[in-house]
Amino acid sequence: MPPLAEPDATGARLLALITELYPLHRSITGDGVRATLARLRAQVPLVVHEVPSGTRVFDWTVPDEWNVREAWIADASGRRVVDLERSNLHLVHYSVPVHTRLPLSELRRHLFSRPDAPDVVPYRTSYYTRDWGFCLTHRQLAALPEGEYEVCIDATLAPGALTYGECVLPGDTDDEVLISTHICHPSLANDNLSGIAIATAVAHVLAARPSRRYGYRFVFVPGTIGSITWLARNEARVDRIRHGLVLTGLGDASAFTYKKSRRGDTEIDRVVPHVLRHAGVPYAIADFTPYGYDERQYCSPGFDLPVGCLTRTPHGQYPEYHTSADDLGFVRAERLEESLRLVLAIVDALEANRVYVSQNPKCEPQLGRRGLYASVGGVGRGAEEMALLWMLNLADSRHTALDVAERSGMPIAAIDRAARVLGEHGLLKEAV
Repeated sequence: MPPLAEPDATGARLLALITELYPLHRSITGDGVRATLARLRAQVPLVVHEVPSGTRVFDWTVPDEWNVREAWIADASGRRVVDLERSNLHLVHYSVPVHTRLPLSELRRHLFSRPDAPDVVPYRTSYYTRDWGFCLTHRQLAALPEGEYEVCIDATLAPGALTYGECVLPGDTDDEVLISTHICHPSLANDNLSGIAIATAVAHVLAARPSRRYGYRFVFVPGTIGSITWLARNEARVDRIRHGLVLTGLGDASAFTYKKSRRGDTEIDRVVPHVLRHAGVPYAIADFTPYGYDERQYCSPGFDLPVGCLTRTPHGQYPEYHTSADDLGFVRAERLEESLRLVLAIVDALEANRVYVSQNPKCEPQLGRRGLYASVGGVGRGAEEMALLWMLNLADSRHTALDVAERSGMPIAAIDRAARVLGEHGLLKEAV
């Protein structure tokens, strides 16, 4: 994987961004999303889009905008036993405004806990059903005494807009790489502040590069409805997308997991396993399923885009998932830095995967007189020389650099270096 200057500092910066975003009241709409995107705009050239509530986006409708000022439950003495100020997971997202008093027997149907994990607060939503509720630990719930409770949810649910961000970095061609991450979750560090931080850092690195073969389109969208809205608004341009990744859950300590695109045999489906294999990190490859994150929207049959999903532990397969245990202590700076390096290595592999044609195809060119071959014969060839030979032999306008890398067993980065050296000596040209 490509080196980063001061890896410890890189991981610390990623964790610092997550820490800054962690307290914000994010949901699928609202001021928390806007505040999140405003912070990201300080790091990357982000354009913020507002799509009015009621807008039809395929079979869906952009919902009313939801914002909350305060939400709490107080016992008979006035003590707040549950309070949004302590954690923005305490409120079921999209709860309608409420101010009432009711006995515990009636309140219970609006309270959510995890009996199997009694010390965590679960994350719950009610996006498309008008209802209200609170989340608390099961120990808290079990300890509530009978009696009357006052409930206050000072929120608005009214026509407004869905907000998403887009950072577009033009390339030398019109072809694009799509990198998508969801921004709707509140104080959940791994899912998905880690994805937001990694996507922002990748955009920051690529923006500083003097040239890029592909254009890169980073979209920061609310889960499901955000990617559906983005696709509805960009249907005419999605044919430019040659490769894509959904980034999520990249800060925990487990192995990487790559979920293939719906087609399963696209270039991104070959590049990511290749990079993982040569990175020397544990990983798993999963086939596509129509459930998960926004890859299922990009891979819906009407689009069938070459978009996979990169994560560590898959959603729902770690006990901290969608609970208060997915906190700032759950994500690790060194894992964030490792994830960033991996994504950049994937980008570099996509950039390097070109087709070449030899300018000296009849027998081997004499590399020695060009200073590309060892001066003493009769000994085994080093990896760099073998990369040169493999590249020359398969530079027939039919094999990509990835084809050469996989056939030779070498990382595509080594094949790319060989192609550049051979090009500098006039022995290789990129096929048109």
